[in-house]
Amino acid sequence: MRALLSVSDKTGIVEFARGLEKLGWEIISTGGTYKTLSTAGVKVIEIDEVTKFPECFEGRVKTLNPFVHGGILHKRGDKAHVKQAKELGVEGIDLVCVNLYPFKETIERTDDFDEIIENIDIGGPTMVRSAAKNFVDVLIVTDVNDYEEVLGALEHENDSMEFRRGLMIKAFEHTAAYDSMIANYMNKRYNNGFGAYQFITGKKVFQTRYGENPHQQGALYEFDRHFTENFKQLKGEASFNNINDVNGALKIASSFGDENAVCIVKHGNPCGFAIRETLLDAYVEALKCDPVSAFGGVVAVNGVVDGTLAEKMNEIFLEVVMAADFTAEALEIFAKKKRLKLFAQGGKKLVMSKDSHDFKHVDGGFVYQNSDCICDNEVHNAQRKSELAASKQEMKDLEIAWKVAGMTKSNCVVYVKDSAMVAVGMGMTSRVDAAQCALKKAREMGLDVSGAAMASEAFFPFRDSIDAAASAGVKAIIEPGGSIRDDEVIEAANEHGISLYFTTVRHFLH
Repeated sequence: MRALLSVSDKTGIVEFARGLEKLGWEIISTGGTYKTLSTAGVKVIEIDEVTKFPECFEGRVKTLNPFVHGGILHKRGDKAHVKQAKELGVEGIDLVCVNLYPFKETIERTDDFDEIIENIDIGGPTMVRSAAKNFVDVLIVTDVNDYEEVLGALEHENDSMEFRRGLMIKAFEHTAAYDSMIANYMNKRYNNGFGAYQFITGKKVFQTRYGENPHQQGALYEFDRHFTENFKQLKGEASFNNINDVNGALKIASSFGDENAVCIVKHGNPCGFAIRETLLDAYVEALKCDPVSAFGGVVAVNGVVDGTLAEKMNEIFLEVVMAADFTAEALEIFAKKKRLKLFAQGGKKLVMSKDSHDFKHVDGGFVYQNSDCICDNEVHNAQRKSELAASKQEMKDLEIAWKVAGMTKSNCVVYVKDSAMVAVGMGMTSRVDAAQCALKKAREMGLDVSGAAMASEAFFPFRDSIDAAASAGVKAIIEPGGSIRDDEVIEAANEHGISLYFTTVRHFLH
């Protein structure tokens, strides 16, 4: 039995080769892998001896040879294939272990196109595809984490068809993801990221408990190991909806830097938000906005949850708590809640991956766009359109309201008072309805909106929303502007003694 080993990532390759050698396998290798193995004392045949042809063109051609691919691809159970292999002097290669040139690491390290081109693997993917195609006769190994399992299967003769099929699928996933990364990079470099094809690939992190509904299956996939590196699922089995809500709460809570921010989300939309001196106070204030909706909701905490906060959270039923981290005492307290799921990032504050693009499924395809960014300077540099200027606290409230509005389903209106959200109307077909719905909810909760700041993620088309805000006691408003009736809106703000700011940036979320 012969194995061909040619890897860029040398992790564990010596131990894997020694394991194969111990089982009586003959080892063939190329370039740097050959040097690594031979230096380590592994008996190894250089690829030139198999191909009967030297590596050439600065290593661009090494394994593109019929003695290699014939050895991999000929079917052992086909008499004609076996006969032809013998006539041609082609010996079988029964295991191929390949991982590819580090294209991703190269484009992260340099913008030198010549170097990038040289780090596009040709021979590697070709061998992987050949071995995967002939998986019935050839074991294909592309993941360093599989070395031990492969050796065990060979040692105990457990390399079943099911086992080989699993390696085959992983191999085709490997080459597909690799080629997709190259195509996407080239389109990003030369077509602003919008080429004739768009490839979206992710690695499975875990199967969710179910999809949006129990009769649907679901799973979480990640880009660039973000979830694996930044999230720890400490308790419970999350559903598809839990993950979606965690994402919404996390975006809002993490957008305030080092401040003690707490966001409560239900069905993808915020129903509570506050910033306070302590996380406990922030949670208490956030909960006041809509404790009814918060029941069964998701909470994102921009900091470390301690025992006191955990005790407070345990007073109602929560689906998920996402935090930078949890103290041991908090974990012990949360253990009492069987249905609660806990996620932590293992740091002091929450962080986001800041993906450059996002997409949404539509019937028969998907729409793809640059990711929206709600930047701090949108509020800091907003244009004052009113005679009256906002106070320092009102500017802080405007900032909170603007960020929350930008990450809430349109049409949306958000009211914030003393750094806590006191009312929100979202997902309405009319902006007037959103404003009125928010105020109605605030009255039901006994919350005083007077003195609040208000944000709308898109312009107010008529002055009626300003009139309604004034009657509720709103003192500051922020919106993008851009309506043909902006002058009427500005006039209304001045009539009511409201400070009015235009950001000139719209943040629809659908």
